[in-house]
Amino acid sequence: MDKQNTIFGWVLFSGIVGLGLAIVSGKYFHADNLEAPENPGYFVAGAAEGGGGAEEMTMAAALNMDGVDVSAGEAVFAKCTACHTIEQGGANGIGPNLYGIMGKDIASLAGFAYSDALSAKEGAWTWDEMNAWLKSPRGYANGTKMSFAGLSKIEDRAAVALYMNSMGSNIPVPEYVEAVAAEAEGAEGGATDGEAGVEGGAIDPVEAAEAMDMAQPVPGNPPGT
Repeated sequence: MDKQNTIFGWVLFSGIVGLGLAIVSGKYFHADNLEAPENPGYFVAGAAEGGGGAEEMTMAAALNMDGVDVSAGEAVFAKCTACHTIEQGGANGIGPNLYGIMGKDIASLAGFAYSDALSAKEGAWTWDEMNAWLKSPRGYANGTKMSFAGLSKIEDRAAVALYMNSMGSNIPVPEYVEAVAAEAEGAEGGATDGEAGVEGGAIDPVEAAEAMDMAQPVPGNPPGT
């Protein structure tokens, strides 16, 4: 009987000690007492800003980059040959034959069973539409049968679009002139850097010349009179 009481006593004592430690540790490690480390171990860039990043260049700019050409696009297209043919009269595979695809209506090749997601798309395969499709097929048409993840680099997308365009399409390639693009951006944002502008920043060269003539001082008179 004494032995049994001794065991019960130790069990009770252990329980009291455990409860006491739990209470003490709970007070010490309470969330209010926890401080963030001065230098966090990892920081995901862009997380605090909502994941924003640099704006991607336009398709027109990429199409006119050095090194972006038909031969480069043919090399990139090698990734597509497991599912597609592109020669005239080529057979459909897992994906449709792509001869003459540029400029053609989306999901319009007769005899090929497109997904409902892609069939629901309207319009034609323009440069921008093809860019969006090649970047992320599932993002472009959620539910597409195409399992390819996409091409992350716009240079690769532009090059392969040029190659496909050379295979039976030959739609006009948009020109990109840096000075014109910069002028368009300035017009959207208004006059900057002290430039006088009209209608959103555009400067009429005739009016500018006339203004300069009017600003010239008359001989014999000090400027500003």
